[in-house]
Amino acid sequence: MNSKLTDRANRVSATGNNARFFTETIEVETLSPLAFFEAGHSHYGKDRFFWQNADKTVKLVGLGQAAVLTADDNRFASISLQWKALCDGLIKEEKDMDPVLFGGFSFDPQTRQDDEWIAFPAAYFTVPLFQMKIEKGKTYVSINYLTEEPQAAADFEALRHERDRLIHLAQVEEFTLTAKASVVKQTELETDRYMKAVKRVTSQIKEQIAEKVVIARKIKLTFDEEFQKAAALHAISNEQSASYHFGLQIGQEMFFGATPERLVEISNGQAYSACVAGSIKRGKTAQEDQQLGEVLLRDKKNREEHQYVVDMITAVFSEFCTSLQVNKTPKLLKVRDIQHLFTPVEGKLAEDMDIFRLVEALHPTPALGGVPRNKALEIIREEEQMDRGFYAGPIGWTDAAGNGEFAVAIRSGLLTGKDAYLYAGGGIVADSTPTEEYAETWVKFRPVLRALGGRLHE
Repeated sequence: MNSKLTDRANRVSATGNNARFFTETIEVETLSPLAFFEAGHSHYGKDRFFWQNADKTVKLVGLGQAAVLTADDNRFASISLQWKALCDGLIKEEKDMDPVLFGGFSFDPQTRQDDEWIAFPAAYFTVPLFQMKIEKGKTYVSINYLTEEPQAAADFEALRHERDRLIHLAQVEEFTLTAKASVVKQTELETDRYMKAVKRVTSQIKEQIAEKVVIARKIKLTFDEEFQKAAALHAISNEQSASYHFGLQIGQEMFFGATPERLVEISNGQAYSACVAGSIKRGKTAQEDQQLGEVLLRDKKNREEHQYVVDMITAVFSEFCTSLQVNKTPKLLKVRDIQHLFTPVEGKLAEDMDIFRLVEALHPTPALGGVPRNKALEIIREEEQMDRGFYAGPIGWTDAAGNGEFAVAIRSGLLTGKDAYLYAGGGIVADSTPTEEYAETWVKFRPVLRALGGRLHE
């Protein structure tokens, strides 16, 4: 390919005021998202993303970078403004799909940066050079190209040849998943600190300094060789089929997971969210599972924890939407290892609001931060002593038409070299105990542990 189409510095500089944003879409025969993801390994192996929503009606893969948007200060508004500036220069035919911007925000930019998160800024988004989207049963592949050059025809023709090569690779070449790398070491990190933090936070809640605070911890897996990124995505998708599946690769690192929790979706001006908080394990039989679900629905601690989230998300939607629908009582959301209390929220988005405004207002929900929000964040910074990175942060996409969806990045891990870091936490309230909270984190570690071949804690 023309070298300037693969030179990262040139692509990023094309986000200036004079940039023109070209996109072109073709419909293709059925294409495996993971096969397309892996087709980009040799040329775009450091710049890829993967997304699949919970009901599998939208699947996205991005290869390469047409543009990269990052931000530290005022990060939600900054990404929103940068994206709008790009879209102002968009040139497309009516038949072409809207370009997608994919990425995420760290949980808290004020926490210190642990070494494993060096590649991930406070906000990171990318417009892929090659974009695959499966929607309503049809598969589309788009080229996204930003340039300040007056003549772009030759460059775009080169991109068409490259697009065709990638499609051919994904359709014809045998897509093989390598055997899982073997775990040679599994390490709990700072467990004593976590147990002491839970105890101290419980005391603060009893003293009414806060009502609820989420405390998380991490474990580390070390493999005999680097874990194949596509294999990790394939495994986590199989482990948690009814979840949002995501993978964001920056250089050699990939943050990935399977989360049950939608933060917000916007579709044709309608906004949707999901209140997910309060949890209990799955039963070994259908009868036991039902009994555990009924216990969860009646449990005072979990119902209070859930109501914090319902109240907060309802308040945000009341501010940003012109109409609102909220169920009065929660339902059960069951995934493989755990069942949660779940309440959907829906509203008509007011004019001049975008998805980033909602994401900023919703993050972090009480399910990942606490109540009250700012005090809970102060306590987390003081007591947790861990950089969550993108764990528990918003991850997802938006398009040039304003549609999009963000999930809360839990049940997740970071692949870096021959290591993987896994993260899990739980809501601490007045009657929490360190032993019970510790046990709950192991339930939440399970999906990624199983996907990567780690040792389950029974």
